[in-house]
Amino acid sequence: MPKAYVNRLDDEAREKSISLLKDNLAIALDLSFATKQAHWTLKGPSFIGLHELMDQVAMHIREASDMIAERIVILGGQPHGSVQAVSKDTSLDAYPVDITDQNKHVDEVTSRLMAFGASLKDALDAAGEIGDEDTADLFTEISRTVDKDAWFVGAHNK
Repeated sequence: MPKAYVNRLDDEAREKSISLLKDNLAIALDLSFATKQAHWTLKGPSFIGLHELMDQVAMHIREASDMIAERIVILGGQPHGSVQAVSKDTSLDAYPVDITDQNKHVDEVTSRLMAFGASLKDALDAAGEIGDEDTADLFTEISRTVDKDAWFVGAHNK
């Protein structure tokens, strides 16, 4: 394992945290691509508001993926952020690239944000159980933003 830049975590705890982080990195990058797909292609009466919101959500997810990837390196791991790795490692369903209806995009993005939020909460519990409070805190920070973005996007549909 490459050099780690943390104290008080043994190799086993670091490896478990790296695995949790890698799983969520794949989801974050996949979700970033999906949100940009919605941003580019949605159509409907709320176009401009949703177009701008999807761009903000994509930015939040990209920032989260950067924090996750950096934590992987800090722990002595190697992030896998290529399109091929993300496609193989994500737990999200493929985003439907043929939709344009804003309501369908809202539903698709909201469900993926909620799935990411659930994964983050599971990961923060697991990181806490192995004693990696910093990684658990990172997952908590990201999950707050993901939950808020799910609300902002999901509130567009009844």
